[in-house]
Amino acid sequence: MIDTATLMKDEIANMASAWYRKLDVHAPMVEILPMLADEELQMVFPEATVTGWAGFEGWYQRVIRIFFDEVHTLKEVTPSVDGDKAEVKVVVQWEASMWDPPAAESARIKCDAYQRWVVKRSPVTKRPVITAYIVDRLEYHEGSAKL
Repeated sequence: MIDTATLMKDEIANMASAWYRKLDVHAPMVEILPMLADEELQMVFPEATVTGWAGFEGWYQRVIRIFFDEVHTLKEVTPSVDGDKAEVKVVVQWEASMWDPPAAESARIKCDAYQRWVVKRSPVTKRPVITAYIVDRLEYHEGSAKL
């Protein structure tokens, strides 16, 4: 049985892995929203800052129409746990194709995204949820397209 008072590092790592699998396949919102807190959610991306489920859904619906053939490869998930809350350092390699009409070909982005998350245990599901998701910087690989 999960101790609801303390987050476990492996729970957070498993959640991060599941999160990126869902992003890769453009999973439906019903699969993604349970991984996010609603009222206190803040997500800071290079192109936008969104809050709550509604803000995330607007961002997500836009980006899944821009990027395809996505691959997220986790390089680092380092949680600093304090009871039912954790600050998490995340480094993920992100690859995605995009097409900007009327270009003759798509372009491929490949970069490392350095992020900070705040994760807490949901009082409803008892599972970890993201309350803050901040992309601090992107480091593009050589030859990568840019956002």
